[in-house]
Amino acid sequence: MICYGATVLDLAEDLVDAYAEVFSAPPWNEDEETIQRFHYRLRGDTERPGFRAVLSQSRTGIDGFAIAWLTPRTLPDTPTYAKVVSQLGEARVEELLVGALELDELAVRRHARPQGLGRTLLSELTADAPEGRAWVPMSRHAKNAVASYRRLGWREAEPLPGAGNEVLVFLSPGHPAAA
Repeated sequence: MICYGATVLDLAEDLVDAYAEVFSAPPWNEDEETIQRFHYRLRGDTERPGFRAVLSQSRTGIDGFAIAWLTPRTLPDTPTYAKVVSQLGEARVEELLVGALELDELAVRRHARPQGLGRTLLSELTADAPEGRAWVPMSRHAKNAVASYRRLGWREAEPLPGAGNEVLVFLSPGHPAAA
């Protein structure tokens, strides 16, 4: 199921429950305050251009979800974006990321992982990415997530010489620069 814009807010509580289950576990270990911030962040994120969420539901609730939006020309002033720009340089950020579909969250409950739900959610989410361009920033320390994206064919954008940091930038298999 794909939701665009604020329609996803009808399922906000279920999304927060799934988020809490996934991200309170290692390696993220998010606390209750951070989990509640996701709820408030979600409201603002639905207003971003190109916002969409892909959800998988069963009789037990939301089994998994993925959230993305289009990367704006002027990046928000956050530590993650600063690390992305530092690593790639402004020209490459413009070329590779601006206007591309930016994956913000991918959460799959433990019971749904063996079924390949993460792969399915990513495929549905990126199916109509502009010119096949999608990307995700990710902590280098999230080793299982990094390995999963690599297995799914996502490619790390090469950092500028000596500019690597704890954030990795992965480009989707359909991204022209990922080839």
